[in-house]
Amino acid sequence: MRDIEGFILIGGASSRMGTNKALLSIDGRNFVDRTNDALGSVATKTTLVGPNETCLNWPSLPAIGDIHVEWGALGGLHSALSACRAEWAAVVACDLPFVTGELLKRLAGFREGADAVVPLQRDGIRQPLCALYRVIACRDRAEQLIADGERRPRALLDAVNTRAVGFEELSDLKGAERFFMNVNTPEDFAHARAIITRED
Repeated sequence: MRDIEGFILIGGASSRMGTNKALLSIDGRNFVDRTNDALGSVATKTTLVGPNETCLNWPSLPAIGDIHVEWGALGGLHSALSACRAEWAAVVACDLPFVTGELLKRLAGFREGADAVVPLQRDGIRQPLCALYRVIACRDRAEQLIADGERRPRALLDAVNTRAVGFEELSDLKGAERFFMNVNTPEDFAHARAIITRED
């Protein structure tokens, strides 16, 4: 899929975790490397988006900083879209360590006629930080939203032609029940590690 570039969002204060989430490891692989492996299934290259001090831990990956510093997830998403040279950007936050290449390939299959493709969790909530965005349609719209003071990435989904992919369209994939498990706290991290331990 030569028309897709991948981006891993590694910004955020990690205040609830108490340590940098990007550096956490599950099953011997840190969160960035796990996400990079998944993106490799659909993307020609992967770029980190976040603060320089974190990006330096991965000299093998190109990195960019936020254009709108401390603007949260929408700021990181806008930076990814601004840097992307392919038609589509696949954007995944590093605190979703159970995203797989199979999930991203499935999402990529729903791009026709859409400007964004976003999966729905089992409870129907959209996951804008595990989604694909058509750059030409989304980049300028994200810029305008930020100029208007918006910070929520879901606002971008509302502003463009978005294909929402229901959980029932993904549930046959291996590991679907944990695709959208955010790891934001030490308790979340312990739960994620326990899942891997049980499977082993």
